[in-house]
Amino acid sequence: MKERLFLDTNVLVYLFDADDLPKQRRAQELLSDRELRAQLILSTQVLQEFYVAVTRKLAIPLDPDTACKAVQDLAAFPVVQVDTPLILLAIRRSDKAKISFWDSLIVESALVAGATVLYSEDFQNGAVFGKLRVMNPFRAGT
Repeated sequence: MKERLFLDTNVLVYLFDADDLPKQRRAQELLSDRELRAQLILSTQVLQEFYVAVTRKLAIPLDPDTACKAVQDLAAFPVVQVDTPLILLAIRRSDKAKISFWDSLIVESALVAGATVLYSEDFQNGAVFGKLRVMNPFRAGT
């Protein structure tokens, strides 16, 4: 069985960030790799954060219709639904691991989905949460 790979929001935002071309190219490589695409997982949190980031935080934000279409396209991947039990797990992890609630919700979503790799630049590269290993896809050698 192939690894399941969970994508944090920042990886997806770089797809539309013309201010950082190396990261944009790397994000495009990740999502254009057919074998890798079959392993990717997102969450409803990631889709929500993505919409806000690309419509408000980019130097040249996407218009709402374009951003909505991007969310629809991304929703074709398996998506973990954030629900009350997941929120409670994230609260406990946040306290125990001393990480933000939002980061712990990403970790718990990835774990619930059976992911073994979390692609993110928001965590320490190589950090481990149970069976989940963090990899920064924008770091040299990844």
